Amino acid sequence: MSLALVTGGAGFIGSHTVDRLLNEGLNVRILDNLQKPVHLKGKPSYLNHKAEFILGDVRNKNDLVNALKDVDYVYHFAAYQDYLPDFSTFFHVNTVSTALIYEIILENKLPVKKIIVASSQFVQGEGLYRDENNILYKPDLRPVEKLEASDWNFKDEKGNELNWVWTPESYANPPNAYAISKYSQELQTIKFGKRYGIPSVALRYSIVQGARQSFYNMYSGACRIFSLSYFFGKVPNIYEDGKQLRDFVNIHDAVDANILVLKSPEADFEVFNIGGGKEISIIEFDRIVASAYDKGHIQQNITGEFRFGDTRNALSDIAKIKKLGWYPRKTVFDSVAEYKDYLYSQKDITDILNYSREKMKELNVVRKVKK
Repeated sequence: MSLALVTGGAGFIGSHTVDRLLNEGLNVRILDNLQKPVHLKGKPSYLNHKAEFILGDVRNKNDLVNALKDVDYVYHFAAYQDYLPDFSTFFHVNTVSTALIYEIILENKLPVKKIIVASSQFVQGEGLYRDENNILYKPDLRPVEKLEASDWNFKDEKGNELNWVWTPESYANPPNAYAISKYSQELQTIKFGKRYGIPSVALRYSIVQGARQSFYNMYSGACRIFSLSYFFGKVPNIYEDGKQLRDFVNIHDAVDANILVLKSPEADFEVFNIGGGKEISIIEFDRIVASAYDKGHIQQNITGEFRFGDTRNALSDIAKIKKLGWYPRKTVFDSVAEYKDYLYSQKDITDILNYSREKMKELNVVRKVKK
């Protein structure tokens, strides 16, 4: 029976992938360091007991050597993601670990059949735009002066607003340490895979949502923040004007893609966007969450603040993965309902929203507009 290693297998995407791989008839080994604050209370109860568990760190070569013994397939999902400016940690965890996996496979002549690496939509940065004449723009970071003036949208030289474009995998403009480290993982996956004849795939996930997202990770997005806010009787903060657009993808759709590329030779040596295929504004998403918690009557709280480093719109073109037969089957309503059920099934959930907000202010991530 084939053996799959899932690094970060105690995490959100990793643990769901472990479950699916076991259902597919594979043996599964997990390597995870149960890093706090994501795993604040240690090994999560949802972890599948049928999988072998190794407590270890992907930065530790000995831990990886032990984890890779007799492995046929590797899902590399272990990652560091946060707002903290400890730039080197992003590269130690994300970039170096990927290099180590290929290094160990080559050094020990391991017969690994495929490696699948988790990347991120953040790699595309602000993505692509077009003007009224269909001329393509590749905007960089929004200047802080414009954000402080509530000038949220990208404009052409004449001051006309640009139109966002579904952005394909061929484009990359990583804006921060996390995104740069993820792009380096993509490059290693494709280049090392081709050079050394190891079938490899990189998956550039949009915002994945569903049960098992950590309650304690400041990085985790709108579904966690909005759900916890309404759960604790608070009104969530909405940054900018709330009209920024995202595409959200359900965890089970993401796992479908994980299994598809494992089975598909056509996926080898390619990068794929895994997204929801539908644009949703933050204010629209807030209403969806509010309704799920019977709080739709509560007025939205647009704070007059912004998060430095946020993208205005993040929308991934999924045409490429659709050619392999994948498409998103679930909606954001499904994701929110699933997360709500998961939240209400937990005990002793701590309200860390104020702590997270104050911490981001301390780091100068959350900033006020200048009126």
